[in-house]
Amino acid sequence: MQVKDMTVEQLTDLIRHTVEQCLDEYFGDPDEGKEIKEEVKQQLIEQMQRRKSGERGIPAEEVYQKLGLQRE
Repeated sequence: MQVKDMTVEQLTDLIRHTVEQCLDEYFGDPDEGKEIKEEVKQQLIEQMQRRKSGERGIPAEEVYQKLGLQRE
């Protein structure tokens, strides 16, 4: 199929796929081949469980105050 025969949607998909492929080749996955530490894995699991149970994180205002930032 030639570009002139493509629909706008097909051309858009082709461009999107090509850009994704180029970015992946250029940047790659910096974490590829690395293992996650058990303690980090456990923290992530606990965080997911807290969110599923409806527990909220630290309010943004509290984070701003702890970091000494001002909200705009």
